Amino acid sequence: MGILRDVWSYRSLFIVIVTPLLLLPLPLVIGTKVAECAFTLLLMAVYWLMEALPLSVTALLPALLFPLFGILKSSQVASVYFKDFHLLLTGVICMATAIEKWNLHKRIALRLVLLVGANPGWLMLGFMVSSAFLSMWLSNTSTAAMVMPIVEAVVQQIMNAESEATTQRKRVLTGCSNAGLQLDEVEAKNEKAQEVIRCSGVGPKAVVYNIPEEPPAHTEVAVPGPEGRYRSVKDHMMCKGLSLCIAYASTIGGLTTLPGTSTNLIFAEQMTQFYPDCDSINFGNWFILCLPISVIALLLSWVWLHWMFLGSDFRSLLSCRKERSEREKATARVIEQEYKALGPMSPQEMVTMVIFVLMVLLWLVRDPGFMPGWASLFPEYKGYATDATVALLLGILFFILPANKPSSPKFETLISWKEFESCMPWEICLLVGGGFALAEGTKVSGLSAWVGDLLIPLGSLPTWALITITCVIVTTFTEVASNPATITIFLPILAPLAEAIHVNPLYILIPTTLCTSFAFLLPVSNPPNAIVFTYGHVSVMDMVKAGLGVNIIGVLVVLLAVSTWGVPLYNLDTYPAWAPIYNASNTGL
Repeated sequence: MGILRDVWSYRSLFIVIVTPLLLLPLPLVIGTKVAECAFTLLLMAVYWLMEALPLSVTALLPALLFPLFGILKSSQVASVYFKDFHLLLTGVICMATAIEKWNLHKRIALRLVLLVGANPGWLMLGFMVSSAFLSMWLSNTSTAAMVMPIVEAVVQQIMNAESEATTQRKRVLTGCSNAGLQLDEVEAKNEKAQEVIRCSGVGPKAVVYNIPEEPPAHTEVAVPGPEGRYRSVKDHMMCKGLSLCIAYASTIGGLTTLPGTSTNLIFAEQMTQFYPDCDSINFGNWFILCLPISVIALLLSWVWLHWMFLGSDFRSLLSCRKERSEREKATARVIEQEYKALGPMSPQEMVTMVIFVLMVLLWLVRDPGFMPGWASLFPEYKGYATDATVALLLGILFFILPANKPSSPKFETLISWKEFESCMPWEICLLVGGGFALAEGTKVSGLSAWVGDLLIPLGSLPTWALITITCVIVTTFTEVASNPATITIFLPILAPLAEAIHVNPLYILIPTTLCTSFAFLLPVSNPPNAIVFTYGHVSVMDMVKAGLGVNIIGVLVVLLAVSTWGVPLYNLDTYPAWAPIYNASNTGL
């Protein structure tokens, strides 16, 4: 076993060395530009999938291999690595840094949870809504990391309060006036009775009769979880549900806006690269398309998680039963305490909120598509100003506006460069740049055209069937590979497929992009999953069971969207003028 463990620790090195050796026949034997680009694509796909190298390091391979293969000059590859995407991301991270620094995210999350109430079902929905809203503007990783500590505090308070309430109820039922004389004996007898039940193999819940100390009643036997953390199965299931709802809502909410998730931004930039004349993708119409998707997926996921972990009694959401009052009071109390601890809204929070709202409004009305936006005021500069322009304009303000009063001895801005630098996902910047370089290489070398020829037979399938297949494939692939890597690999393949079968590329690329985010099955599938998993409430099997249902819900809702309100919004039923007329190539490997 020791030898196997040592060998396994060197698996990454083995993959790094063996993979290019196995792929060497492509550039050495075949030797065409298509084969050399395919070598680069397959090598990066394996490295990304197996994480043999850091993702950002793998993304640098096009800068190394394309000049050596004569596909692109080194200066050409370098210019592709930095795009409008990076400018937009920079502005968004400026805003996210200020929101985190001044605790605006916590105020928003707690306020939304307070509005829905303290019933566990409503509490789950409240946390899901707050997480989804935050992830529209922050990364899903940051959202999960911010909200989970709040959830953990609420959960612990609920379990502590219910434990106290149960002890008090036992004292009343025994009719004892002097707890100091008789409580120990009574509790010892009850514990003995429960021990008999546990040893009889009845299970975690049992109906207990003929116990002199209490009248016949349905008694839930305490089943301690790991390290004795849970009083009962009910408490454990509640912890599982509240934990997973944060992971899933943090991802679902990010679908709503272009800067909400890196895959959306990659798609928008790849569309600009593949189809320079396409101006269909902007913040406004993407928001109109995806807001209903997020709302429907969020509500159905809430129903699914409620049924799995809190039970199917949805009528309890509309009632206020006595036995739940202590739990709900404890929940409301801890949330109110957390909210009051924030104090009144500070001037820094107010300024951050104003800039945040202004940024969203300017994004929405820049060029919404269904009506003229503010960009139409400059017709001679059409296409010059983008969402990145808005993000940078307001993002730079955070480095200019003072955070303290004029009388303060030291001048301080709303955020500093060090604070911004600590929040900036530099790995994503390189990863996405590598994807852009890879896409450019597949286009220049002719690999995309060769793939298009290869996929022409798929044109015989109905469009809805083809979209369903691609969505299922991408959703499965993204469970074991990072979301940005998945979308980077599949977009250059699916774009020529759409051209080959004469289907609007958006009809295939939009649902594929959205489904790339549906990585809910494993802790390693998504950073929010990993964050939630570290709290120890859920097992891998819990995540697989719950995530499978959320995956199915997500794919079905996306398919519904692109086949209904997505069609008139993007004219998906017609082949656009900005897409090239496909001609079968004779290029081969």
